[in-house]
Amino acid sequence: MPEAVSSSSFEGKVAFITGGARGFGLAFATALAQHGAAVVLADVDRDAAQVSAERLVAKGHRALAVECDVSDPDATAAAVAATVDAFGGVDHLINNAGLHLTRYNLPFTQQPLGDIRRLFDVNVIGVVNCTLAVRPSMVERGGGTVLSISSMASFGSRSPYGVSKLAVRGLTMAFASELAADNIRVNAVAPGLIATESATADLDPAFVAGIVDDVQLVHRLGQERDIVEAMLYLCSDRSSFVTGVTLPVTGGALLAI
Repeated sequence: MPEAVSSSSFEGKVAFITGGARGFGLAFATALAQHGAAVVLADVDRDAAQVSAERLVAKGHRALAVECDVSDPDATAAAVAATVDAFGGVDHLINNAGLHLTRYNLPFTQQPLGDIRRLFDVNVIGVVNCTLAVRPSMVERGGGTVLSISSMASFGSRSPYGVSKLAVRGLTMAFASELAADNIRVNAVAPGLIATESATADLDPAFVAGIVDDVQLVHRLGQERDIVEAMLYLCSDRSSFVTGVTLPVTGGALLAI
């Protein structure tokens, strides 16, 4: 049996998590903090990030909230600089910030151009901005990991959202190649249907039931913990021979596409 990630796997490490105020981002930050990392909750909503960071600090963890619009390279660079000032550097980047849900799953012919531009600025250019911003610190610290959040939609959807997440998979391969010489591993996770608050509020229950019962091979809703466990693996040394990969965590749904 392979060993589980130990409580000290991330001891002394610093994780910069975009979209860290809530949802997957906060779940990632909480898990990494519990495993010994200092965590930076980077979010466009600084007030919400501050509340979440204070809750982590109250539990004895090292946490910092920074305001960060990932589509803005200057704002991203400033957020990373604040992280370096506070904790000395960055070892792990999680590109989690993104626009999603039904609004961005309209066809290109029905989606306002401004929405399409904003979607790609956040979901695609945001990954570029953040990855480039943390690279100097990772190089100085001898390497690191980058993990981006793609989506099951990237494998079959032709909507602007699905295409943006397909681009994330492409960026994962490109950055894995480009940053290998810096000892930086770059991977992605593609979640399937996960029982997050935003997803369950946005999706029709009959649609959800149809996916779980008729499309997935594992007949249950995915849980945040499923994605968190994938993150912990890909950011830890247990995956030291893995880079350039997008890991689908979909309950087998991709076999139906």
